[in-house]
Amino acid sequence: MALVKEIMGHPLISGRPSLVFSASHFKKKTQTTQFSIKPFDRRPKTSKSGVVSAISEDLVKTLRFSTTTGDRKSEEEEKAAVKFKVRAVVTVRNKNKEDFKETLFKHLDAFGDKIGRNIVLELISTELDPKTNLPKKSNAAVLQDWSEKSKTKAERVHYTAEFTVDAAFGTPGAITIMNKHQKEFFLECITIEGFALGPVHFPCNSWVQSQNDHPEKRIFFTNQPFLPSETPEGLRKPRGKELKNLRGDGTGVRRLSDRIYDFDVYNDLGNPDKSSELARPKLGGKERPYPRRCRTGRQPTDTDNEAESRVEKPLPMYVPRDEQFEETKQDTFAAGRLKAVLHHLVPSLKASILADDFSDFGEIDDLYKEGLLLKLGFQDEIFNKFPLPKGIVNTLQESSKGLLKYDTPKILSKDKNAWLRDDEFARQAIAGINPVNIERVKTFPPVSNLDPEIYGPQHSALTSDHIIGHLDGLSVQQALEENRLYMLDYHDIFLPFLDQINALDGRKAYATRTIFFLTRLGTLKPVAIELSLPSHGPNHRSKRVVTPPVDATSNWVWQLAKAHVSSNDAGVHQLVNHWLRTHACLEPFIIAAHRQLSAMHPIFKLLDPHMRYTLEINALARQSLISADGVIEGGFTAGQYGLEISSAAYKSSWRFDMEGLPADLIRRGMAVPDPTQPHGLKLLIEDYPYANDGLLIWSAIQTWVRTYVERYYPNSNSIQTDSELQSWYSESINVGHADLREAEWWPKLDTVDDLVSILTTLVWLASAQHAALNFGQYPYGGYVPNRPPLMRRLIPDESDPEYASFISDPEKFYFSSMPSLLQTSKFMAVVDTLSTHSPDEEYIGERQQPSTWTGDAEIVDAFYGFAAEIGRIEKEIEKRNSDPNRRNRCGAGVLPYELLVPSSEPGVTCRGVPNSVSI
Repeated sequence: MALVKEIMGHPLISGRPSLVFSASHFKKKTQTTQFSIKPFDRRPKTSKSGVVSAISEDLVKTLRFSTTTGDRKSEEEEKAAVKFKVRAVVTVRNKNKEDFKETLFKHLDAFGDKIGRNIVLELISTELDPKTNLPKKSNAAVLQDWSEKSKTKAERVHYTAEFTVDAAFGTPGAITIMNKHQKEFFLECITIEGFALGPVHFPCNSWVQSQNDHPEKRIFFTNQPFLPSETPEGLRKPRGKELKNLRGDGTGVRRLSDRIYDFDVYNDLGNPDKSSELARPKLGGKERPYPRRCRTGRQPTDTDNEAESRVEKPLPMYVPRDEQFEETKQDTFAAGRLKAVLHHLVPSLKASILADDFSDFGEIDDLYKEGLLLKLGFQDEIFNKFPLPKGIVNTLQESSKGLLKYDTPKILSKDKNAWLRDDEFARQAIAGINPVNIERVKTFPPVSNLDPEIYGPQHSALTSDHIIGHLDGLSVQQALEENRLYMLDYHDIFLPFLDQINALDGRKAYATRTIFFLTRLGTLKPVAIELSLPSHGPNHRSKRVVTPPVDATSNWVWQLAKAHVSSNDAGVHQLVNHWLRTHACLEPFIIAAHRQLSAMHPIFKLLDPHMRYTLEINALARQSLISADGVIEGGFTAGQYGLEISSAAYKSSWRFDMEGLPADLIRRGMAVPDPTQPHGLKLLIEDYPYANDGLLIWSAIQTWVRTYVERYYPNSNSIQTDSELQSWYSESINVGHADLREAEWWPKLDTVDDLVSILTTLVWLASAQHAALNFGQYPYGGYVPNRPPLMRRLIPDESDPEYASFISDPEKFYFSSMPSLLQTSKFMAVVDTLSTHSPDEEYIGERQQPSTWTGDAEIVDAFYGFAAEIGRIEKEIEKRNSDPNRRNRCGAGVLPYELLVPSSEPGVTCRGVPNSVSI
């Protein structure tokens, strides 16, 4: 009977109390509010070393009979002698559309499957075989009915395989797969049925390559999380081998089917072989520090041995195979509602007409009513140039009569003239697409941190006289003491590059500072704008201050000054806050996670949904957005110097320890620490929509992360001795952010609190921070006068030759300063695509296989609690948007602030918080 008891063992997940909402354990660590999840009580983990039942009750009855009839073999021999069958249910996801080559291989594979070129699976136990000291394995099993189901049109097809194991097999911990077909397939999940412990789940979500391309077996682990020190003996070698495969050896050109994650510098943005004008400096290194990107191993250019050769559209850039967009995402990104076709149309259009300025605001409105091609009368001409059958051309013409016709941006939806108002200009600094640059004025006049030997006097041209009449009777000192003065300061980031920028054809910029005053109603109003140019001698007027208008002329000057501020703001938003701080700075952490954290590591499971698609979208950005002559260079004021500005910002101001929301708000002076407040801080602008809503999501993420981390790490020693965790964090810093690795501000990873803080920051950046900075790009920037991405003229004063033309026709001068028709349309096409949610988007509080992504039942329950809290936050945000006391998000013609509303429908919605940086 001892044998029977050992085989019966104990259930894999013992009967534990379910997680409950209680703050008692964490009351010293986490502030709770009516809007945030209360931390979960931590329960002791189930031992993962306990013996589990490997066989069914029927088999146990047989064994009982055997033991009572005098079988005196050793217990191990008894188990080995008893064989039984278990079944695998394998879910494969089909493509909706296949090209000719894929269809051909599909038919070949269906035939080959019949003659023995199969998909072969093998189960691996968590235990070692005492005779061989190797993991116990089942027999090899073939995936059944592949050829019969090859014509199935369903999105998901379920196949089966049957394994034979003996009673001593133990618990399945991994499964290997060999694909003997010609074609890769997407493996979604595997469930093993027949063990007494119940179904065993293997979440896979991976492309399995043909052995012709990758001869080694693929290995997948169960959903049971294991820290490295707790890894069962039978899984130790497979765990290490899989990580070694993902790391590669740092050599060779990567193939599209590879799954290798490695680091490299940004040396592939230029194309010096095509033209010397397309050469771009390397980003990454002492001269131009930058985060690292995913290595492709492509050959160097012929012209510059340090520059990597380009892969141009439509050829794909390398990212590890499982990082590539899935089919639905590919379709959404590629289609862009036919607007991406603009890139192919430009050579066919009459450049002289497309270079024209808008003559009035009505012409901009026509882009939403008529579309670009209809407006220019070129639609028939363009379609006739397409190498398509006439019938298809006719269909396209009929279905797209407004080709390049754009939806009306949301900024115009409630009040089409709102963007002209000063209060709306100011409101967007705290509730628009770039609410993360505004800072409290601590010293007036502001002082530059640039070297005065190079850039001239550090003092500002702003004086008390410029603003005193706009402070509601307060002195400047009183306004400072009452925290009523705020600023957008783009002086130091732009000034070092202005000589180069202003030498570009059709580009003119200032380094701007804008001072805002906080009114008694809690709204902001702009009171002065400083426009700076590089100093070229003592008699050169390099600084100019513009104040709110008092007559018609000063009104046009004021509107032009605001446009230059918005252009500065658009550039810093795109190059620094959006691209650098969310896209580029997260990539090293993602690469290192795949290289150093096993798929069975609990922290990898936590981070997994927050890494989806980021490497692919960053690769696409290197190919066409931030590359030489790409969209960013063509559409933004900084032109070819944009990425150098981004590098300078990384060197001078990016700090990982300040990237969390509370730390960032305090750094900018927008909040002060206050332990009596719900989130441990007090906002100095109470109605600051981005911060108000962001803190709700930050707190929910923090509580979920703490619940998760404390489930697996009972003390600091467990953090410090986790070899994979420490290797991940160390490589993220020392390799992924190598140029800043010596910085003293990097957080340590020694305690539970350290890990909670680091992970909360990463999840925040990938989800809510990116959403706040990305999905309003078209709703706010699609109407270019609201946020011109570039300016083409400086503002003339009375001594300038252009002043007479400005006075005679200020509207014409205004539009000649704005982007041209072509620049506007190209910019609109891009931000429309970047603001679009894909139908397969996963939003915060959601994840694939929500009940089986982990084998830890209590963590599954905790995640559902997190999802419920996200739902409550959404309702709270909706309530805030209807509160008339919140004037920065509710009022006549005022847009609600929805960029941090967690959920969204597909398309351009100006809301929705995806889990990851996926667009």
